[in-house]
Parts: sequence; C-alpha cells; structure tokens
Amino acid sequence: MKHKLFNLSRRYQAALRMHLKQGRHANLESARGLGSQALSAGLQTLDLAKLHEQTLVTDVLPGCPAGKREALIKQAGVFFAVAITPIEKTHRTAREATAHLKKFIETLSRRTVELAASNLELNLEITQRKAAEAALKKSERHYSQLLEKSAHLQEQLRQLSRQILSAQEDERKKISRELHDVIAQTLTGINVRLSALKKEAALNTKGLDRNIARTQQLVEKSVNIVHEFARELRPAVLDDLGLIPALHSFVKLFSKRTHIRIHLKVFAGVEQLDTARRTVLFRVAQEALTNVSRHAHASRVEVSIQKTSDGCCMKIKDDGKSFQVGRMLHSRGRKHLGLLGMRERLEMVDGHFEVVSARGKGTTITALIRHGNGLAGKEPLVKSAETKP
Repeated sequence: MKHKLFNLSRRYQAALRMHLKQGRHANLESARGLGSQALSAGLQTLDLAKLHEQTLVTDVLPGCPAGKREALIKQAGVFFAVAITPIEKTHRTAREATAHLKKFIETLSRRTVELAASNLELNLEITQRKAAEAALKKSERHYSQLLEKSAHLQEQLRQLSRQILSAQEDERKKISRELHDVIAQTLTGINVRLSALKKEAALNTKGLDRNIARTQQLVEKSVNIVHEFARELRPAVLDDLGLIPALHSFVKLFSKRTHIRIHLKVFAGVEQLDTARRTVLFRVAQEALTNVSRHAHASRVEVSIQKTSDGCCMKIKDDGKSFQVGRMLHSRGRKHLGLLGMRERLEMVDGHFEVVSARGKGTTITALIRHGNGLAGKEPLVKSAETKP
C-alpha cells in the first residue's frame, strides 16, 4: 500500500508541475487519470488533498516569485478539482467537501508562504543584528585602545610635568649655589680688596696699581659669570640678531667647552620664521647638543637647517653611541626628559619630532617646522667653518 502511495505521489507531483508549466489551458486528462488511480488505491478526497498540499509546499511554491504565488495556487486548485472528480462521482458528498478543501488548501498554502517569508525576514534581521553586534564590539575595542593610549599619554604628561618641576628646582639650586659660591665669594673678595686699598691709599701708595688691577680682574670675572648665566637662561643675541648668530655663538662656546667638533649649515630664510618657531629651533639644538655631551661620547656633530616645501627641517647628527629610542621614550627615568621636552616644544608650534639611533651610525634628531607667513623662495646657504676644540 505504501509503495502504491509513493508512486502515486511522484506521478501527481510530475503531472501538477507539467500542468502549471503549460498554463491554465493545458489538458487536464492526466489529473482525471490520477484521480481514478487514487480511487482505485482506496484514497479519499482528504487524502488526495493532503498529497496536493504537500506537493505545493515542498515542490512548487518555494521557488516561485511572491507576485505569482496566488495565481499559481488558483491554477493548481483547478488541477486538484479535476483530479478529485472520479472520487466525487463515487461519493456524492465530495462536491461540498471539494469547495471547502480548495479554500482550505489555498488558505493553508498562503499561510505556509507567509510563514516562509517571515522566516526569511527573521533570518535577514538576525544576520543584520549579528553584523551590528560585531561592528559594535569592534568599535568598543577601538575606543578601548584609544582610551588606553590616552591614559598612557596622560601618564606621560604627568611624569613630564613632575620631571620638569624637578628639573626646574635642580636648576634653581644650581644657580643659587653658583651665585653663592662664585658671585658672592667674588664680590666679598672685591669688598675686602677695596677695604685694603682704602687703608693702603692712606698709609702707602706702593703697590696700589697692582691691587687695583687684581680688583678689576675680579670684577671682570663676576661680569663674565653673570653673562654666562644670562646666555644659558636666554641668549640676548637670539632676540637682537636672530637665530643664526645665536646658533653660531652657542656652537662655538659648546665646542670650546666640550672639545666636540661641530659643523653648522643654515639657510638664511630661516630668519623669516616668527620668534616662537626660531626659539623652538634654538632650544631643540641646545638640548640635543647637551644630550650629546652628556650621553653620546661623540667626537663630531653635524647641525643643518634646510628649507622644505612648507617650512624648514633641522637635523642634528652625531657619531656617538646609539640607544633604544622606544625604550628611552617610554621609560620612567629622567634620562628621557630632554627628548620629551624637545617633542613637546615642537608640538606647541605644530611641528614634528623624530629620533633615529642605530649602532655604528650614531643618533639623528629631526625637527620639522611649518612656517606661518612663508619663507623666501631661494636663499643662499650660510655656512660656518667647522668649529674645533
């Protein structure tokens, strides 16, 4: 019995698909033949209706466009009505059941199609929500990384502020100690010599010229020390004459004091930068050379300032020992205070700071500054002879 039903189901599916493919005017003899076979197999109208419904739901409707489903269901209903005719003739009550079953099948088919469409919409919505959740998680990770980086930068700034305050305090101690130990003692010596001169002038004028000369030397020494303090705090030549003379003067004194040869090359148009940018370049050069004398053990340094398309570029290259830049910038010690200070100064004027250090090649510090009012188009290079200790 099951084998007969299976064969009848396959023939019904094939005949219904062929009918739907040929159109509403197709020959329905195959439908009548199937109805007769169903009657011979002992099937009732409801059994054939279930077979028809199963064929629609599993085989016909899933691949049909939404706009053609209703017409397809009606055309399939005609096929079903013809198919149950043999059974209807045998059972007189089948005519009433046919109309009811047709409506039932159409309603059930519509509900099945609507349920399938709802499932598709639900799956699409689930996919969209999963994509949105993935994007949200990615965004959360990104913002978490930004917050972590921001916290790290804030911690760096706090360390830099503490170190700057500590460095300022150390510098004040140094100046105070120098003033007390050098200037105050020198002035006290001058005062003692003046008192002695006063007594000698009243008693004996012999050797008076020699004592006056020694006193003048002490006064000159005090003046030189005061001038040196002033140059270290803020060189007057930078404001009065410009960046190039200030660099020449500083490089000359630095080479004499440290015995490091320095080659300086600057283009004249750099003087057209505003005061703030010229001061930053001077301070970066000053700090870089100070670091060279303290840590690099170099014998030669090249300082150059060249014109770029939107500003100027200063490079300071030494032949000393190298160091790990990343480790130095992220360390908590005070050795990296100079590097952070140079970077902060350049960022204040919208500049860019870079350090490259390699074994056997020394260290190169690059400072890029964008100009505000423009630089001269073609300016001659101002070259200084290499300073020697």
